[in-house]
Amino acid sequence: MARMLAEDRVPWYQKRNLRMLYLVMFPTCIGIEMTSGFDSSMMNGLQAVDSWVSFFHNPDSSILGLMSAIYSLGSIVSLPFVPFVSDRLGRRMAILFGSAIMVVGAVLQMAAQNFAMFVIARFLLGFGIPFAIVAASSMIGELSYPKERARIGSLFNASWFIGAIVAAGVTLGTFAMSTTWGWRIPSLLQICPSLLQVTFIWFLPESPRWLISKGRGEEAFAILVKYHAEGDADSLLVKTEYAEIETALALEKESEKIGWKDLFSTPGLRKRMLIASFLGLATQWSGNGLTSYFLSKILDNVGIHDNRVKSEINLGLTCWGFVNATFLALYVPRMKRRTAYLICTCSLLLIFTGWTIASARYALTEGQAASRAVIAFIFLYSPAYNIGYNALTYTFLVELFPFHIRAKGISIFQWWGRCAGFFNQFVNPIGIKNAGWKYYLSYVIFLGFEVVFVYFLFPETSGKSLEELAFLFEEKVQEKQNELVEREIQEDTVPVTPGSIDLKKTDDAFYIETARE
Repeated sequence: MARMLAEDRVPWYQKRNLRMLYLVMFPTCIGIEMTSGFDSSMMNGLQAVDSWVSFFHNPDSSILGLMSAIYSLGSIVSLPFVPFVSDRLGRRMAILFGSAIMVVGAVLQMAAQNFAMFVIARFLLGFGIPFAIVAASSMIGELSYPKERARIGSLFNASWFIGAIVAAGVTLGTFAMSTTWGWRIPSLLQICPSLLQVTFIWFLPESPRWLISKGRGEEAFAILVKYHAEGDADSLLVKTEYAEIETALALEKESEKIGWKDLFSTPGLRKRMLIASFLGLATQWSGNGLTSYFLSKILDNVGIHDNRVKSEINLGLTCWGFVNATFLALYVPRMKRRTAYLICTCSLLLIFTGWTIASARYALTEGQAASRAVIAFIFLYSPAYNIGYNALTYTFLVELFPFHIRAKGISIFQWWGRCAGFFNQFVNPIGIKNAGWKYYLSYVIFLGFEVVFVYFLFPETSGKSLEELAFLFEEKVQEKQNELVEREIQEDTVPVTPGSIDLKKTDDAFYIETARE
């Protein structure tokens, strides 16, 4: 597979069908994280909107923490159900289901008449997002052309900043409004990413791997032929890809009914779960929760109190994050995974240590130099975080887990991440208020642990197909898989007769999903 991909020198934008696939994947899959970015930036910005502060009676640290954390609590509650929906109904229906819930949540948030209604709306938003994130990240890995899979997966998290920029810009524009529309307008606009998914999901084909797992090989083969071979049913690459998928799923068949407790039944599975759990914690406990939700409080601690200046810094930081995250998403997938994560964790440790020292210096002297240094470290933090935890996390998770436990594995990652996020969002404002810069020391300690964990436990997954990685920690099964793939390719076993695919029909993605008769 790697050799055939290397021989393919035609870029994706010169392939009509693949170009259209990626165009549809942007609003339906890649853009899902826009909702998360919008939410964190909006909650950041609303703290500088006087009409929001007065409507909710100047919320103290604990109330503010609850308002932010309830989003993560909604996700924690929904995650046990996410693999069932994604594996049973398919990736597309899981995205649709989660997006529909988020539409309801955004409308309720805009219409909130009191604290309880606002909190319930945010709970619904949090409840819906994991269905869409888990299914979309799996879909990106399973549907993308293998050559671009890592890069497309890296762009998934980069879309977070699109939503964040919009929210930061909107709250900057509405912060001076005296009516409640100063916060209702941003709340309502959170509906936009979910509406894109509900609208365009019907034009996206289903995951070929999911179709094969349900005995719908002809439909899966038709999708692979159309999008990975531009309609050439005799393509050796597509036949190899299909053979790898079918063989890997057949070998995984014994574990198809695997339950939650069985995820820890073998050394390989336990290692996968340990890494996924660590990533869930690390993506939230690396200090990013401070700037994502409580930038206003951090700026207060270094002498910046003007709401307009805070909003401008929030918008500038978000735009900077988008620029470096997009660049890194396009470049980092070429790097070795372990190398990128080690650069990420070591850089974060150094930068956050400097941030903590500068904050301590300001607490002692209240000097402008220390205040500016804190802001500089906050801006330096962004690319350091994005090089690993933003650009690679979902790409790495899709590579780490085989198909039959991919939804559960990403759900485990999401569960730990949401738990850490809930803790952060509830505790951070209290810690910042009561301990000031000393609170940052807890993050410095955890960042040191991250460096050690990545160095000793992260496997290298770059440069291989998903099926080659399916038995990453099971060498004997991997050898058997390679033998079966070679045999199937030599026997030219394909699910349909070459030339029998009606490309006019497969032009309609919805047809592929409904033509089972």
